[in-house]
Amino acid sequence: MNTKKDASTSIVDRLNINSRRNFVKGAAAGWVFLQSGAAFGAALSSKSAKPGNKKLVWIFLRGALDSLHTIVPISDPDLMQYRDSLLAPIRDKLLPLNNDYALHPSLSFMHQLYASKQMSPVVAVASAYRERSHFDAQDQMESGLNETDHENGWMARLSSQIQGQGVAISRSVPIALRGSSRRAETWFPSSFPEADEDLLARLSGLYEDDDVLSEHIKAVIAQKENPNMQMEEKKRANFAYLAARCGELLVNNDNLHCAMLELGGWDTHNNQNGRLARLLTELDGGIKNLKTSLGNAWDDTLVVVSTEFGRTVAVNGTQGTDHGTGAGMFFAGGALGKFTENSSSLLGGKVHGVWPGLSKDKLFEARDLMPTTDVRDWLGIAMSAHWGLKRNQIKAIFPNSSA
Repeated sequence: MNTKKDASTSIVDRLNINSRRNFVKGAAAGWVFLQSGAAFGAALSSKSAKPGNKKLVWIFLRGALDSLHTIVPISDPDLMQYRDSLLAPIRDKLLPLNNDYALHPSLSFMHQLYASKQMSPVVAVASAYRERSHFDAQDQMESGLNETDHENGWMARLSSQIQGQGVAISRSVPIALRGSSRRAETWFPSSFPEADEDLLARLSGLYEDDDVLSEHIKAVIAQKENPNMQMEEKKRANFAYLAARCGELLVNNDNLHCAMLELGGWDTHNNQNGRLARLLTELDGGIKNLKTSLGNAWDDTLVVVSTEFGRTVAVNGTQGTDHGTGAGMFFAGGALGKFTENSSSLLGGKVHGVWPGLSKDKLFEARDLMPTTDVRDWLGIAMSAHWGLKRNQIKAIFPNSSA
């Protein structure tokens, strides 16, 4: 159909034409960008990753991870009076980090990274937030400001400082990537069926005289014929799958420097032992998949894992823990293994942070792990070492940070 009609074309006809055009445009764009991470990468850039093209991946654990069950302070004399029932099933399986700390046994790959100086935990951290609302705490963590700005995220500000671009493995742009003049992308697997060859052939014939639509359809066909688009089966969008696609997006795009992944379910008010074992296994496997998909780019990638706040030190009546304050975080990646004492105080293969102790007089509000350092300070230290950012640049990203 030729849409270049004369002036006698009715308004209704023109609206119908525009509606069909917009529908096909949207369908084409949706098919290209939602079916495959590799295809998304090809659409943004045909270049392969360059040596030294540094990347950052932030994995945000929504729901408040219990750090005491994850980075276990085995030398603290007060630990077992609070945690005996929770730790009993895993006590003999803990993965030692040093004389003071051990990892949960589900984090076997993370433990291997620690041994190769490509992973470091940080204990007793928090944002500036001191209440107990998941939503408010998550928003503030993503904003990275003392007062949450829902249109001004820390990863967006980072993108501006490094002249890069961010991507969220999500259906919508999260707060963390909002606000930069450098447009953030999103990617998530489509739940729509793939367009088959017959449908594409029919569309090609139907709109062969429409310059705009025919170009969109040609782009879809080209992407479908791309070997990277061939998927043997519909993949379930679990964390391991999303982490692998995230790595593919980053390694195939020079334009992408930052990515955000999310993993929910950490609000373990009950049956914490079994639930955390499953979640930590999922996290561990996802990071392993991320490393595999990045390939050589892993050596220039920094991975950050954090959560909105911690959980209570004491166990509740349903073998779980409630909303707390002090938490833990992880840094990982081949880039971390390159940090030296000359370049950073954040080194791989070490446990960082200041441990406050678990005696009741040392707890925050007599119930939570006391935070001793700010998540943003550690992020600032890491980004300074990773990208060589100056203090004024770190302050532009985290104005309230003391790093």
